[in-house]
Amino acid sequence: MSTPVAHGSIRRRLLLSLLVSAAVLAVVVYFMVQSVARQVAQESQDNVLAASALSILDSARFSGGQINVDLPYSALSMLDSISDERVFYAIQLEDEFLSGYQNLPSPESTPGGGPAFLSAEFLGEEVRIASVQRRVSTDIGQSFLQVSVAQTLSGQKQALARISRTSMGIGAGFFAISVLLATIVARSTIRPLDRLTASVSRRGPKDLRPVAAPVPTEMVPLVTSLNSFMRRLQQSLMRSEDFIAEAAHRVRTPLAVVRTKAEIVQRKSDDPETRAALKEMIHAIDDSSRTAGQLLDHAMVTFRLDHLLREEVSLLRMVHDTVERLRPVSDLKDIDIDATGTEDITIDGDPILLQNALHNLLDNAVKYAPSGAQITVSLTRRAGAASISITDTGLGFPEAELDHLTERFSRGANAQNIVGSGLGLTIVKEVVEAHGGKMQIGNNTGGGACVSLLFPLS
Repeated sequence: MSTPVAHGSIRRRLLLSLLVSAAVLAVVVYFMVQSVARQVAQESQDNVLAASALSILDSARFSGGQINVDLPYSALSMLDSISDERVFYAIQLEDEFLSGYQNLPSPESTPGGGPAFLSAEFLGEEVRIASVQRRVSTDIGQSFLQVSVAQTLSGQKQALARISRTSMGIGAGFFAISVLLATIVARSTIRPLDRLTASVSRRGPKDLRPVAAPVPTEMVPLVTSLNSFMRRLQQSLMRSEDFIAEAAHRVRTPLAVVRTKAEIVQRKSDDPETRAALKEMIHAIDDSSRTAGQLLDHAMVTFRLDHLLREEVSLLRMVHDTVERLRPVSDLKDIDIDATGTEDITIDGDPILLQNALHNLLDNAVKYAPSGAQITVSLTRRAGAASISITDTGLGFPEAELDHLTERFSRGANAQNIVGSGLGLTIVKEVVEAHGGKMQIGNNTGGGACVSLLFPLS
């Protein structure tokens, strides 16, 4: 039986697809956490900077012809409480610089007058700047007072690095959980196919019923095709059985009629040449009839081997039945058949095939043994196996051909003048091996053949 060529694994492909998807999602989660963390950190710092700038702006007063700004402690302490950062500020009235760091960059004012923000570099460090402005009344009219507060970003970068490591751990954990879930999903997805395989594998050789168990939608075409195949196979097997039975009848019956006619003509003919020719004809008919019968038997055996039945078979009863069936033939040749063994040994097997194999062996022994020979059939138990041995006092097997006698159409050199097909031992060997046993062929020490059939005991 040829094994299908495996080309990848559905489970492995599904698992690989899920793992690739999980890896992509893990990377996406990592960058999303990074982005959200960066955005939240930025918004948090901007809110604190804007609150600090507004606090300074609220403390500004115009008196005595000038702007007085008292820097409130809370304005800068709220920045110090976040992290150990450097803080800068600048206060200016319109274009006039009033206090702080004169070169501190100033964001462009927003159209709505709300806080404006800018990321820039100041004094060799990256800073985040928040700027707010408000109209104030001066002795020259309304003017814009602008307050800018800046803070370095080193602390924020450290926090983002920690968040990055955390998000990487979250991504790795997400991937690990995804691997576990992907494995479970892959197994769960393939489980219906495994159940279908197990269900079909557990069936007996003749169980060709359609698969009726519920299956996933994707497997319906497969199960439909499988049911259709089993239905066609069942029809083909039924036709094969009918053909074998019909062929056996149509081949053997005409040959039997021809042989009978030839014998009648032979008895009535007085011409020696005609009688000799008819004798050769009868021999050829017997040979053809036996070969046809053996070919049909071999076809039947081959068919049943593919659909081997298993039931309890009594070897003792089978031996005695087979001996009794062949006794009339053996009596015509003055051959004595003796069955020994009283222990009833049973094995699990196909009774028809086992009977056919034993019949072929005994038939060969009777056919090839000379008149007055002795044939012994013994049933024993040895080394955990049931043994059926058939010995005779006939010609025996040619020692040089023992290894080839079980091949199809192979016959010993000392049996060429005896009607035979060379299929008997082939059939026996195939039947025995199909039942897990083995056949041993040899010769007795005192002359004659010996064939043993060994069947394992359950």
